[in-house]
Amino acid sequence: MNNLHPNILLVNKFFEAYSKNDQEAIKQVLSPNIEWVIPGNHPLSGTKKGVSEVLHYLSELGKAYFKAEPIVMGVNEKYVIDCHRNWSNLESQNNLDNKSCLLWEITNNVISKVINFPEDQHAVDLFFNNLYSK
Repeated sequence: MNNLHPNILLVNKFFEAYSKNDQEAIKQVLSPNIEWVIPGNHPLSGTKKGVSEVLHYLSELGKAYFKAEPIVMGVNEKYVIDCHRNWSNLESQNNLDNKSCLLWEITNNVISKVINFPEDQHAVDLFFNNLYSK
């Protein structure tokens, strides 16, 4: 029997689908009106609105070959906070190794908003500006 909160299970479903690049499974856990907020000053920053913009962002993010290692998750009836270490595995440039937290808002059993809070925004900006300037 699984004792995890349903909202953590929902976020875990997202991560499982993302790790497999299963866009249909990702769509099932996202609200049609999802907003995904990426702070910073780089080509991927800004607020992505709707499933197609979020899927495009995730596919662009894939160019960085990111890996993630969970640190801690917290949950209540409306939110999940997920803190993790994430790093890139690119051979041709300096890699990013950073911690970040995501605030996941859950509405009607789907993910309705995600806000990203990176540990070092300057390092994230530098990494993505270098990656996408080529």
